[in-house]
Amino acid sequence: MYDKSEMIFGVRPVIEAVEAGKEIDKILVKKDIQSDLSKELFTALRDKMIPVQRVPAERLDRITQKNHQGVVAFIAAVEYQNIENLTPLLFEEGKDPFFVMLDGITDVRNFGAIARTCECAGVDAVILPMHDSVSVNADAMKTSAGALHTLPVCREQSLKTALQYLKDSGFHIIAVHSKAVNDYTVAQYSGPVCLVIGSESAEISPENLEFCDEQVSIPVFGKIESLNVSVSNGILLYEALKQRNKK
Repeated sequence: MYDKSEMIFGVRPVIEAVEAGKEIDKILVKKDIQSDLSKELFTALRDKMIPVQRVPAERLDRITQKNHQGVVAFIAAVEYQNIENLTPLLFEEGKDPFFVMLDGITDVRNFGAIARTCECAGVDAVILPMHDSVSVNADAMKTSAGALHTLPVCREQSLKTALQYLKDSGFHIIAVHSKAVNDYTVAQYSGPVCLVIGSESAEISPENLEFCDEQVSIPVFGKIESLNVSVSNGILLYEALKQRNKK
């Protein structure tokens, strides 16, 4: 949920925000928008890491009664980072980076809870895909109890490309998957590590799963088939923390 202070309405104001380098979470544009000014907007967005969604005019009308001209932009609550910029800095500091990648997580409260645990466990960054994913809004900030003010969030155009970059950089990539045979306690969490977590319904996409070096699961002994994703994240992080602290 966004409040009105986090929105920009109208084509020209959104163009100005983009050109000024404002951190924008996403932009909604009317499906059939056609104007010289809208073409100017799409030109300004070229090569920018900003998701754009085409939506019915009715959705924009529900968001605001102001003259939006078919365009509404949402301001990001944080400054998104990029793993190709962040990773070398962490290595230069002498760290073995520890990342958590979220594949298909869309529930903002789960995301906030995951971010809170990541910050407490010393995770160096959370990685999100640009599309079909939760983003950092006011609800996420609140649920994270302030963790998202300090925990870096990287937003990537392609998780597949990001995983390839991490593998090339020497990361060990661990997938949490309900059908994995190996117990989460046998995985190796030392050194540069990226933990990949999917949604409770769809789990990790097959194309991203191919890049993972290990697949692990958390045993469930009750009648419910799976744990809440934020709870699973916490269990994995503190197993990783135990191993990394031993080193």
